[in-house]
Amino acid sequence: MRDTKFLWWKKEVIYQIYPRSFKDSDGDGIGDLKGIQQKLDYLQDLGVKGIWISPIFPSPMADFGYDVSDYTGIHPMFGNMEDFDELLDSIHQRGMKCILDLVPNHSSDQHPWFLESKESKDNPKRDWYIWKDPDEDGGPPNNWMSVFGGSAWEFDENTGQYYYHAFLKEQPDLNWRNPEVQKAVFDAMRFWLKKGVDGFRVDVMWHMIKDEHFRDNPPNPDYTEEMSTFNKVIPAYSTDQDEVHDMVEKMRNVIDEFDERLLIGEIYLPIHKLVKYYGLENNGAHLPFNFQLLELPWDPEKINAAINEYEGALPEDGWPNWVLGNHDKSRIASRVGKEQARIAAMMLLTLRGTPTVYYGDELGMEDVDIPEDKIQDPQALNEPGVGRSRDPERTPMQWDDSENAGFTNGEPWLPISENYKEQNVKIQWDEEGSMLKLHRKLLQIRAKEPALHVGEYIPVFTDKDLLSYIREYEDQKFLIILNLGASKLNFAPDFDWSGTVKVATDHTLEGKELSNEIKIAGNLGLLIKLT
Repeated sequence: MRDTKFLWWKKEVIYQIYPRSFKDSDGDGIGDLKGIQQKLDYLQDLGVKGIWISPIFPSPMADFGYDVSDYTGIHPMFGNMEDFDELLDSIHQRGMKCILDLVPNHSSDQHPWFLESKESKDNPKRDWYIWKDPDEDGGPPNNWMSVFGGSAWEFDENTGQYYYHAFLKEQPDLNWRNPEVQKAVFDAMRFWLKKGVDGFRVDVMWHMIKDEHFRDNPPNPDYTEEMSTFNKVIPAYSTDQDEVHDMVEKMRNVIDEFDERLLIGEIYLPIHKLVKYYGLENNGAHLPFNFQLLELPWDPEKINAAINEYEGALPEDGWPNWVLGNHDKSRIASRVGKEQARIAAMMLLTLRGTPTVYYGDELGMEDVDIPEDKIQDPQALNEPGVGRSRDPERTPMQWDDSENAGFTNGEPWLPISENYKEQNVKIQWDEEGSMLKLHRKLLQIRAKEPALHVGEYIPVFTDKDLLSYIREYEDQKFLIILNLGASKLNFAPDFDWSGTVKVATDHTLEGKELSNEIKIAGNLGLLIKLT
């Protein structure tokens, strides 16, 4: 039997591309498929193998492609199917993999399915979406709130009923209790898998099934006026229902019709709930996304506790994964500062499990301050002053020091960071001490050493701001020491050790022999090969 330990998605690093912001090939200021194609050599040389592309399907773009109007097409803004086929072929020629974003919880309100569904109460597609009669007072059927603010129910004058939308009103939720809906989405998955797509990242997987009795969500006792209205209630009945695991298993069955394809789930839940998405016998998502490093305070004790809780909660043969940045959360360099972003990178690329790198994080890109008149994100526009804008972490990739950072020769869809002349791929590629060079070294050694991609994780030492652990495979051992603070600290574990620094956040220490008790400078991370 084949050794599943070395499946590509266990060994490799996934790189998220937000296509609007990666590279524009035609001067309209918006990134596209040909732009991605132009930068494949960069990704290959960087050392990432799995490329996850955020939605590229036809869409009215109410939520930048997360409102899909055709699950088997390409939005003309990004190119056409020929461009996609060429891109997929080029990715595979380089020995890389392509993962698409799948958005099955909701469609666009312009999707033909929904246009039919809203025609009448007895339309054959009525039950493809979630329609309910008004409450006795004529208001919404229950108190469920939209993630983007306000009630999650929208009244339809024509049929006198409300439809449910967990996000924008332009994103009606599909009824996943309907077998016809399941079949339609599974057929769309097969369309892409037959083309050779290597897997899917499934958007808001934990939202897909709702309570069948549509009970009111309990009020949130911690809600304050400064919060988004979504936080008024705890989404106990509108998310993470037990039956969702049956749907995930069915999705996995579709994936398993094809060789070595990957199913990732976007799930923002506590660890004990998250690990259920692996499935009872590992027949769920291969990688339920683990967002702890996105959500935790930057504190070694809390991070250490979370790593160990996660390692302890994983089902047998469940493979861990770590995410440091994405298109919905503030960039790591803005969350923890430039120095600690380097520590975070070393942590991400040396912990046990599959890491996901968000485009631009390898440069240390930071959130960009977006002027009010340039805000694009509906989450911010829907609830001004309360809804958080996701634009700052979605700004264009910084390729070089030419105009618009080499992203476009048009007007970029979002402003580019003012520091792009100093912070770009061209300048950082070979520059010792740069964030990009650090990533290159970490990716290179990670690919070469089984201890760092499939080895065991052994916690070593957490004291004050120090976090340390060993990665071990057969007779190879690596010691990782991370100082999450700015002060010099003493590292003195209760065992003898010696080794050579292979990668350090301070590159001048690389090649140095170290042993036993040592001083670790503030903001220093060391990857040491033990002898």
